[in-house]
Amino acid sequence: MHIRHSAFHWPIVYRRFLSPVIVAIALALLPSVISGQRDDRKTLTSDKTPTPSRTAWGHPDLQGNWTAATLTPLERPESAHGKLVLTKAEAEAIARTERERNEADARPSDPNRAAPAAGGSVGGYNQFFFDRGSSSVMVGGEYRSSIIIEPADGKIPPMTAEGQARDDALGGRTARPDVVERVRRGQDQAQGEPEALFENPEQRPLAERCILGFGWTSGTPMLPNYNYNNGKQIVQTPDTVVIFAEMVHDARIVRLNGQHLPPQIRVWKGDSIGHWDGDTLVVETTNFTDKTRFQGSSEHLKVTERFRRVNENAILYRFTVEDSSTWQRPWGGEYMWEKSDEPLYEYACHEGNYALVDIMRGARHRDAQQATEGAGKTK
Repeated sequence: MHIRHSAFHWPIVYRRFLSPVIVAIALALLPSVISGQRDDRKTLTSDKTPTPSRTAWGHPDLQGNWTAATLTPLERPESAHGKLVLTKAEAEAIARTERERNEADARPSDPNRAAPAAGGSVGGYNQFFFDRGSSSVMVGGEYRSSIIIEPADGKIPPMTAEGQARDDALGGRTARPDVVERVRRGQDQAQGEPEALFENPEQRPLAERCILGFGWTSGTPMLPNYNYNNGKQIVQTPDTVVIFAEMVHDARIVRLNGQHLPPQIRVWKGDSIGHWDGDTLVVETTNFTDKTRFQGSSEHLKVTERFRRVNENAILYRFTVEDSSTWQRPWGGEYMWEKSDEPLYEYACHEGNYALVDIMRGARHRDAQQATEGAGKTK
């Protein structure tokens, strides 16, 4: 059994079992919805599916605990340029390399080792906490080199001029909400001044503040974390589907056959409306806030997802991302969620967290020292 970490970088780790009662209460408070809509976009693959088990009210049953852990990256690496499908030998080599790396990292540290070089990494958690997955994604009997399959090169498309200018003005990749412990490349830094983003917690990325799951595990789209806390839980009622992400305790509430919120109402994870297309749950999410900025997106982001249970042990998850003000074309991908017998734990990200307070206290102490030194120089 894998043991997963419940907090990314805080010194106190605290985990509690997530009671299904919490989700049940949330569902009981949701209103029923009556209007309907359909999305007849073609799916990305055509593999056949056996008849799935069904809920008491007749919908395909997606409920249970699932894991999104995988060794397949979101974007296709250069080593697999032009290749969506890996051979069995290539997939086995990837799994073997990961297994050997885990075994090496799990060995006891040398107590007589030298101190790391100045500015070098001292590492993070040991292997006890990680759950990166053990194999590449397999879809339709084929191992995949990337989750993205559209466009064909397996890469996120280039940004539009508008999207690039907006992203640059907001700090680019290093300041996006899912980034952790990174520094914005801003004018202050270019001039050699102290980095302004560390002046107060509101300026830190959303993931670092435990508002949204870093790695975009909560969606939308819902992606693997590639480290730990890859658990998902799905709970259904006749008019609602709740998708709970273990990372940063994010719960998405999908209203079936409903209408989107008015455009002036914006939501952290977007507003998700779903419907059943045969045995596939289709979810369209809009109304994002401009603060989430998935991969540099704007508030015009729209994500269409498809959830289909391909057998008792797997859900095929597909997504298409659209934002004409950010990317030159839509893009999308697919990968499997595997059935998991592990419980999901509460992600108590700031439980007993004294690190943030100490960081702020240290910064204010530094400010006082600099003020005293500056006053001394002016005498």
